[in-house]
Amino acid sequence: MLGEKHDLHHELPEFKDEIHHLKMNDAHFSRLFKEYHELDHEVIRIEQGVENTSDEYLEQQKKQRLHLKDALFTMLSAHKVKHT
Repeated sequence: MLGEKHDLHHELPEFKDEIHHLKMNDAHFSRLFKEYHELDHEVIRIEQGVENTSDEYLEQQKKQRLHLKDALFTMLSAHKVKHT
């Protein structure tokens, strides 16, 4: 959907504490989180017509965002299991 929020706090509310902890204590997670956040904003700007690109580019960015979300989810899940 156009303009739908995909930030991690909205997408994965059950990992709120883990997101905060890993952003502060894991450089790799923090880098991927920042990359995801920037990519999400780019996709939203394209969907809203603020930026003009090809449909192929938009689809590529959405796929990259999903790949990053999957990687972050894996890290969050592992952290939660490890600390439960």
